Amino acid sequence: MSRVGKNPVVIPQGVTVTQTGKQLVVKGKLGELKLDTTDDVVTSVEDGKVWVKAKSETKRSRAQWGTTRALVNNMVRGVSQGYRRVLDINGVGLKAAAQGKKITLNLGFSHDVIFPVPEGVEVKTPTPTQIEITGADRQRVGQVAANLRSLKGPEPYKGKGIKYQEETILRKEGKKK
Repeated sequence: MSRVGKNPVVIPQGVTVTQTGKQLVVKGKLGELKLDTTDDVVTSVEDGKVWVKAKSETKRSRAQWGTTRALVNNMVRGVSQGYRRVLDINGVGLKAAAQGKKITLNLGFSHDVIFPVPEGVEVKTPTPTQIEITGADRQRVGQVAANLRSLKGPEPYKGKGIKYQEETILRKEGKKK
């Protein structure tokens, strides 16, 4: 039995959830998100709550039960509060600048790296060494943060590169003479 799936998703004030067939549409102050549910689960919207139930007792159906409930919860939280990831840039001369729908990154390469920002995600640079990514879709915000981090991941000797703000880099000792 899924412990996550047993609990309903409570719909907060200002958020509407509509169901048309297998598709759930969640609207809020930060946008609109859609989810196509699988045939293994049954969703219903009742009394300000979204209930997810497994159709059968198969392994796949039980797995999709908790997963679908978590996805719906992420959508509801995303359109009401939003998601945010902060990246820190460490290293001499490494910096970022957001201009409209793109970010220009100086990462120590012979050229500047221009990263296009996808739709539904907002990127700000409060300081040249910090990138703030916000949006309603948790998966998209996390994927943009991961793609930016992969451009120059942190190295273990001096800690240079792009890292998540809450991430701790395990440092290695350098060569000794």
